[in-house]
Parts: sequence; structure tokens; C-alpha cells
Amino acid sequence: MHSTHQVPLTGAPATSCAPIPPATPWRPVVLGLLAVAMFAMTIPMTRVATGSPEAPQLPPLLVALGRGALAALPAALYLGWVRSRRPSRAEWPWLMGVVLGGVMVFPACMGWAVRQVPAWHASVITGVLPLLTAVLASGWLGQRPSPGFWWFGGLGMALVLGFALSTSSSLAVGWSGWPDVSLLIGMVGAAVAYVSGARAAQRRPAPEVMSWALVLALPVTAPGLWWQWSLTTTGWAATVQPQAWWALAYVALCSSWLGFFAWYAALAQDAMRVSQLQLLQPFGAMALSAWLLGEHVSAWAPLCAVGVAWCVWRGQSHLRRGAPSAR
Repeated sequence: MHSTHQVPLTGAPATSCAPIPPATPWRPVVLGLLAVAMFAMTIPMTRVATGSPEAPQLPPLLVALGRGALAALPAALYLGWVRSRRPSRAEWPWLMGVVLGGVMVFPACMGWAVRQVPAWHASVITGVLPLLTAVLASGWLGQRPSPGFWWFGGLGMALVLGFALSTSSSLAVGWSGWPDVSLLIGMVGAAVAYVSGARAAQRRPAPEVMSWALVLALPVTAPGLWWQWSLTTTGWAATVQPQAWWALAYVALCSSWLGFFAWYAALAQDAMRVSQLQLLQPFGAMALSAWLLGEHVSAWAPLCAVGVAWCVWRGQSHLRRGAPSAR
């Protein structure tokens, strides 16, 4: 599979932090929607892999480390197939942002929290991710939206936080604020990974960005996976339901690798607009939580998601791309 990114593999890397103009206006939107459809499965599938406190399956940290370690295998084969050049010194900070935020922080924080709270609840918390991504894109990619964009973005984030506080007391997990805090930390990690990857995708084809991040993380994820496996009891793996293993395979192959082929290519072309497509993700994740897990979704969850989506839609009407900041 060859990247559709327009930057060649050879020659001098791009030095501008400005977004790459898309070949057609709808191209980044289509790529972004494809990635969001794949990412919407992440939280429900992670819940299937880790189980619940009453019916645990795979340990959350094992899932977090396993998804990165397993995805590194096809990623390494892909890099060898396309004969990808080694990362330059200028690319290392951005690739490390993907490693720390997307391979380490987000999977670990989200995986632990999703075992503690229903998947639909965690899905609504992801509504803060578009705003966090836009904030970082504003600084790191040099994009300057109008004040109205930030006003509606802040209102959407307030709706998400209000929902988390109002529903946490009804969840039978003690003080459920800790899972929500863990989810919010995970969202920060994801935003760092998204914008770092978009910046790196301005220098090399998008599929190579996540592939290199997974390979660079392997010295941590592989020993960590072995360590987590050594902590389990004899015969433990036989007690895990088959669907948990399939769910781990999905979050490794699709959530940790293939989804980013489209996502980073889209963000590199139009980070502000594409980042807001993530507001569709809670809708898909809640529907999948009800369908795959049989969860009873709170009546307030769709209303909150609609309210946040309205805020993003209004923010889009105020969106304008400013000139890149000087570096």
C-alpha cells in the first residue's frame, strides 16, 4: 500500500509548518471520516478486550502495551517494503510526540478507565478531543481561527465536562472522577499525538509516520508486554473469551496503525477542519457500545453529544485559516 501523501520520499524535507493544500477540498474530509469510522470502534473494542470489574478479561496495561507491540510488526514490514528513509533529526521531536501521546499515554489511560466505566460514558468524554487538537494545531501548525471558533469550542468542552460530573455519581465504581480524569489525560495524549503526527506528515508520507512511531516504541512496548504476561497465573490465557483476543487484534491493527494512514494525511492538509470531525466519534462509539456490549446508554448522552456537535458546527462557521506563524 503506497501513501497518497504528496511529499516525495527523497529530497529536502519540508521546513514550513503550514498545512499542505489538499488536491481537492473534500479529500481531507473523506480521509478524516474514514479514520473516525475506524476510531469509533476503539473504546467499545477496548472494553471487550479488558472486560468489566465484574467479568475481567485481559489486563488493561497488557492491552495498552500489546496493541503497540503487535502493531509494530506489520509497521516494520511496511517500512521495509517502501524502503522508508530513517527519521531525520528534525523529525524526532514530532515522532516522539506520537510515541508518548499515542502509543503510551492514550492507550494506558483509556484502557484502565474503560474497564471502570461503561464504554458509552467514556465515548462522550472523547468530545473534548477536537478542541484539544485544535488548540495544539493553532500553536504547532501555525493556524489561527477566529475568536468565535474558540468560544463555541469552549462551550462544547464545558458540555462534556458537565456531563462527566453529572453522571459520575450514578456509576458503581466508587468515586468515578478518577476514570474521568484518566480519560481526560488520555485525550491530552491523543491530541499531542495527532498534531505531532500531522506535523511529521508534512515531511514524509502519512503511513510512515505512525509506522515509525510504533517501531520506535517497540523497546518499551515489547518488554512491557512480556512483563505483563509474566505477572499472569498459569492457565490464565485459557480463561479469556475469544472475543477479547479479537478485540485486541482490532485495536492493534486498526486503532493503532491503519486508521492513522488516513488520519495523519487528512490532518496534514487541513488540521482545524478535520480535527472537528472527531465530534462524530462519540455518536458511533455510543451506538456500538449499545449494539456490541448491550449497554444501556443514558438518555442524556445523545443529547450531550448533539449539543457538542452543534457547538462544533457553529465553530466551523467561524473557522478561518490564518497565516502560519513565523518559526
